Amino acid sequence: MALFPAGFAHVRLPAADGVHLSAAVGGSGSPVVLLHGFPQTHLMWRHVAERLAADHTVICPDLRGYGASDKPAADAPDVYAKRTMAADIVHAAAALGHERFALVGHDRGALVAFRAGLDHPETVTHLGILDIVPTLDMWQVLRGVSAAVGYHLFLMAQPPGLPETLIEGSADAFFGSFLDAWAGDPAALPEPVRAEYLRSSAAAVPSIVADFRASAGLDITHDQADLDAGSELAMPVTVVQQDWGAQLGYDAADVWRAWAPDLDHRLTGSGHFMAEESPDEITAAIRDLLTR
Repeated sequence: MALFPAGFAHVRLPAADGVHLSAAVGGSGSPVVLLHGFPQTHLMWRHVAERLAADHTVICPDLRGYGASDKPAADAPDVYAKRTMAADIVHAAAALGHERFALVGHDRGALVAFRAGLDHPETVTHLGILDIVPTLDMWQVLRGVSAAVGYHLFLMAQPPGLPETLIEGSADAFFGSFLDAWAGDPAALPEPVRAEYLRSSAAAVPSIVADFRASAGLDITHDQADLDAGSELAMPVTVVQQDWGAQLGYDAADVWRAWAPDLDHRLTGSGHFMAEESPDEITAAIRDLLTR
């Protein structure tokens, strides 16, 4: 059963440090790169990608460490830093002939997209962010018992060994719990898609943990350095997210305005997997972004 729309080719693209990414590429027109979240792969973009491909070249890679992309050993702190993962995307797009492109990310992919926007403002023309706040801000707003919603962030921040062992021992239960808890509409994740997410995540536990561990280490250092330097996202930015601010007690739009002067901040009634649950809404938000 083909899970991604017809008309998309699956390719291998050179990225940073000798890593190769697997990506689905289709359509024609100005390029848009779509980055997936956790615990998912590029497959999460299947509905939105098909819609955008009518008038854009759409590139949907698996992040390093996820899906069919390479999973290098985390033998240095920067292997899964968002700065490195952002460089992956710039290299991969260039391999397809795109020196400039719009970039949209969900969840973990949104953290990579955020870093790409700061590190490569000459390359990222428009930036779309789905359902996160930047890493530095995320750790600041997770306080008290309300932080239990992000327990996995604290688990995977622990030193190598224990998190990997615990997760590998019950991978389907662990990753499946997020698919169950975060989906506003479980029907948006049909069984073949869910099975693929569980299969690919179970096969990538060390690299997934390394990705999260970097967000409790080097990613914070990079964000803080940009904050201290007064760095901002120079391109138009659209953020679509659930009303996490109401749940955790902060103003999400204010958090984003500190980073993005040209901001369109939108709240959605969708669950976390909004590209699958509400593809028309997300496609419309991306199209609005691309006109700015």
